[in-house]
Amino acid sequence: MVALFLSMAGYLIYFNVVLRDDINNNQYNTKQSAYQEQIIRGNIYSADGNVLAQTDIAEDGTESRSYPYSNLFAHIVGYATNGKSGIESVHNYDLLSSHASILDQIREEKLDTKVQGDSLVLTLNTQLQQVCYDALGDNKGAIVVLEPSTGKVLAMVSKPDFDPNTIEQDWDALINDDSNSSLFNRALQGQYPPGSTFKILTTLEYIREHPDDYQNFNYTCNGSISKEDVRITCYEGEVHGYENLEQAFVHSCNGAFAQIGMEVNNDSYRKLCESFLFNKDLPIDLPSSQSLFRLSSNASYGEEMMTAIGQGETVVSPFEMALVAATVANGGTMMNPYYIDHIETYDGDIVKQYAPVKYKELMSEEEVDILSGFMKEVVTDGTARKISGEEYTAAGKTGSAEYGSEGGAEGTHSWFVGYLDAENPKLAISVIIEDGGSGSSSAVPAAKMVFDKWWYELQYQQ
Repeated sequence: MVALFLSMAGYLIYFNVVLRDDINNNQYNTKQSAYQEQIIRGNIYSADGNVLAQTDIAEDGTESRSYPYSNLFAHIVGYATNGKSGIESVHNYDLLSSHASILDQIREEKLDTKVQGDSLVLTLNTQLQQVCYDALGDNKGAIVVLEPSTGKVLAMVSKPDFDPNTIEQDWDALINDDSNSSLFNRALQGQYPPGSTFKILTTLEYIREHPDDYQNFNYTCNGSISKEDVRITCYEGEVHGYENLEQAFVHSCNGAFAQIGMEVNNDSYRKLCESFLFNKDLPIDLPSSQSLFRLSSNASYGEEMMTAIGQGETVVSPFEMALVAATVANGGTMMNPYYIDHIETYDGDIVKQYAPVKYKELMSEEEVDILSGFMKEVVTDGTARKISGEEYTAAGKTGSAEYGSEGGAEGTHSWFVGYLDAENPKLAISVIIEDGGSGSSSAVPAAKMVFDKWWYELQYQQ
């Protein structure tokens, strides 16, 4: 009986403390309907003080939700009509709660009017979000920008997008448009082959297995490599010639990394990737898709080669690759990502303040020095040279991820992941442009637009 009592007591504590926020914000929590009768849904603000979502009240008392920036924050802020999505859904309870003063509540009760709900102040910067949006242009894809030292989400854009102001009118068209999937948040829910951006993790695994002699790696690239019935080619058949590990990384040589894929220990490789959240849920409460790393201990040579270059069955979201870049930028420590700075009452009193939380230390100082050095060379002398030549320094890795679908469609997605200010990282970024070709042709120029905007304008406004 004592054991049963303690178990029940422990569960009640877990239910009321650990699961409280999940339960309160659950869309099936019927209490939320009652809150709507008493409280005006709170506002959502950007980090720089702009209104991203608000409740408008007509003369007859009718309430409607409006989004002053229309499509710009569509996926992350979401909508609150025809159901809910994004932050509007996940933090529904917070927006329908009010910590207004007792005097305010008494006054509103006497007037038989609703109390104003609490507001969310996000970590997102309006101008940074705008430049990410502009950088994607008319392309399908996503851009995620994080602050490496804290885990703050500074920008998150997915395209195609939608206007949350007209979600009700556009609903049928949106849910039936399979070709664009405009409601789908590609930044968090997209599952893409990472292509050569995955060589960051492949390189890290090789260094860990060869801590004393990784510098002795060498490979002579003839444009392709074959093993049994599988042939791997470098992008557009380029012949790189003799390369050490750094040169292979900088030139993104598929042949060299396919060779590495056949040499590393598959079980150790999988454990490393899983430490970077592959095959796991992301530590964020917005809807997201798991990345997949399927390489087994008895995989074929072909599977090993394909996995090592970020192809095969390996898929990942742009958000997770931003976390990988941010981990390198932050000296090997991954921070828990977060997108709300604080919750406040309608008149500005702080209700809850969010703070940086360390997720895990994933790399040693020596490993970071090696990888960051390689990533800097990619910008100064490799496939991301279009970013070089500015006042700032940067580091990163490009990717050209080939894909094929069951319907027979084929193409190449353009990737770039990296960070701004190589010596003192300020931003980590992940860019994917669907069917954008090589990483250097599409994703790199998009990342440069973001870096330029922050370095030459936004950093002086902080």
